[in-house]
Amino acid sequence: MSTMMAAGISDEDILSRLRKVLQDTFEIEPTRVTPTAHLFTDLELDSIDAVDLAIQVQDMTGMRIKPEDFKNVRTVGDVIATVHTLLDR
Repeated sequence: MSTMMAAGISDEDILSRLRKVLQDTFEIEPTRVTPTAHLFTDLELDSIDAVDLAIQVQDMTGMRIKPEDFKNVRTVGDVIATVHTLLDR
């Protein structure tokens, strides 16, 4: 799914794409993917999964993600905010 996202995309659109990515990549039930869901405790991702997720977000946005862009990401809401930051550059 390497389609570039447009700036001005809604949080709901990003959340919808993240649900699909997390389901396809990590077999996480989409209903568990909420903005407040913690990636490591609620969704049970590990650091390797987080790297995979960063790559998926990179593919989703068409933007390169630097490690510092993703180092403070803890929740699905943080991922959404990161996508907005990347798209607004």
